[in-house]
Amino acid sequence: MLPNLKTMLKAIIIDDEKTSRDALVGLIARYCINVEVIAQANGYQSGIDAIHKYKPDVVFLDVQMPDGSGFQVLEDVNEINFDVIFTTAYDQYAIKAIKFSALDYLLKPILPTDLVSALQKAEQKKNTVDASSSIKVLLENIKTSVEPKKIVLKTFDKIYVVEIDNIIRCESDDYYTRFFFKDGKTLLISKTLKEHETLLGDQTFFRPHKSHLININYIKGFEKSDGGTIIMADDAQIPVSRRKKEKTISIIKNMKNA
Repeated sequence: MLPNLKTMLKAIIIDDEKTSRDALVGLIARYCINVEVIAQANGYQSGIDAIHKYKPDVVFLDVQMPDGSGFQVLEDVNEINFDVIFTTAYDQYAIKAIKFSALDYLLKPILPTDLVSALQKAEQKKNTVDASSSIKVLLENIKTSVEPKKIVLKTFDKIYVVEIDNIIRCESDDYYTRFFFKDGKTLLISKTLKEHETLLGDQTFFRPHKSHLININYIKGFEKSDGGTIIMADDAQIPVSRRKKEKTISIIKNMKNA
């Protein structure tokens, strides 16, 4: 038996597939006895109506539904004072946008361990952070056909909405990551550098060393001595690992030719 939550959470399930709703209800009943499913909805409009009527703590929200997407539900509800856990078959673009907004998602078919983990995080966030900031970033990012422009960074009790272009670099600090920004400020986030590389690596970010992830737009110079050192716009000197030296030199050359 998986661990139960400490407090009761009121949940709504919004999904156009009855089999998916039934499966999720069954998983919650078996593994999460402190979660009460107070309503179900089968689409966009019925989902909005249920949220307004029942005022849940958490909403399980399908991404794609015939009469409107889960994102449209969030855009059109009167007020967002609940946490969201998306449920979806694999949708690379949607999942990427969800990750950048620091919201949770469950891939169908849903595994009990993933469900419990998502609900435990929802319980921890209850009354500590405002989910509306994350959802606002999600809706902004999902509307663009290019890469996300903003990312949500979370501490235990606060949400930071950050323009990705303002990040100069990230540095590993054990199981944490320290962000360095254009305005000179820093922020320590309780996620590993690897997790942030997974998100930012498809954009203008490059990991030249196991402890550093840099925005290549802020590279100021490169010194070839001692294996190689990248000079960043904030004058930080970033070492280059031996296996990343060739890639680093290629990036520098491309910048000069651009």
